[in-house]
Amino acid sequence: MGLLVAAFLVWLLAAQFHGIAFDWRVAVGSFGRLHWGWIGLSVLPIFGTYYIRALRWAIFLRPLRSEPRIGAILSATILGFTAITLFGRPGEFVRPYLIARRERVPVTSQLASWAVERLFDLLLALLVFALALTQVENSDMHVGPRLSWVLEVGGRVVLIASGAVLLILVSMRHFADLVRRRLLQALRRLPERQFTRIERLVDAVVEGVRSTRSDGAMIAVFLYSVVEWVLIAACYWCLARSFEGLVNLRLVDVLILMGFVSFGSIIQIPGVGGGIQVVSVLVLTELFGIRLELATSFALFLWALTFVAIVPIGFGLGVKEGLDWHSLRRIGYEVSAE
Repeated sequence: MGLLVAAFLVWLLAAQFHGIAFDWRVAVGSFGRLHWGWIGLSVLPIFGTYYIRALRWAIFLRPLRSEPRIGAILSATILGFTAITLFGRPGEFVRPYLIARRERVPVTSQLASWAVERLFDLLLALLVFALALTQVENSDMHVGPRLSWVLEVGGRVVLIASGAVLLILVSMRHFADLVRRRLLQALRRLPERQFTRIERLVDAVVEGVRSTRSDGAMIAVFLYSVVEWVLIAACYWCLARSFEGLVNLRLVDVLILMGFVSFGSIIQIPGVGGGIQVVSVLVLTELFGIRLELATSFALFLWALTFVAIVPIGFGLGVKEGLDWHSLRRIGYEVSAE
């Protein structure tokens, strides 16, 4: 499905720019006009997100381990995100597997933690997207009044929906069994195979929510998620400053771009990336009127910072810990198939 969606995005990009010549001299020449100090600075917040993720995951572990080892969780997090870049979405399951083995807890418990973490990341992505769309009139987006109105209304709808999702997550802490039963009843008419997969996902989420011992733990997870996305926004902002004079984006423009790209990153093709580059180029050219060559350069730097920058560190950790990368790939595919 990821390949099909990525192919559709590539087709859409080709259709949008059919007949437009790509000037490689402009794209390559833009590198000489970048503010490289800002690019170097942008690496710091994106690396900080991995540490915040490790602290957040420790909250899920505390009911099973009173003193989870942050170093072990951080190492598994870096290796896990390296696996995502190399192997695609099956690499997502490397991290919970490594954490479970290193902390000596059941793998299913960490898959549950992963499911809840994904929901919180999706929730924050929706919130960022919604808040950005409500500020369309204050941005430099090249849209007509009718589309601007649609985006603003859509932003408010998404914001309300995000609040509802947050309320559900918090309420599941107290009414997990009731929410699970009602949700599965509503989905009972789905085909058996789809229903079984959804049932497993719902069970994982319920177990993950239960892993937080109190409302305070849930709030801490939410706050860590907020900090993570603030750091991601800081990375985007630094990258935008490095392109100043070539790609001029204000803070609200950066938030809108980040909202769109957060959904494009769902499509992850091994070793290539996927939707993040295509979505970035489409948003920058179609909504902000930026030249194709400059938008492409910006998108490549964005992908390199948010996905590729961690790979050398991941390779170093893998060599240090004697990990077999073929084994990590097998782990990702085997766990994802279960």
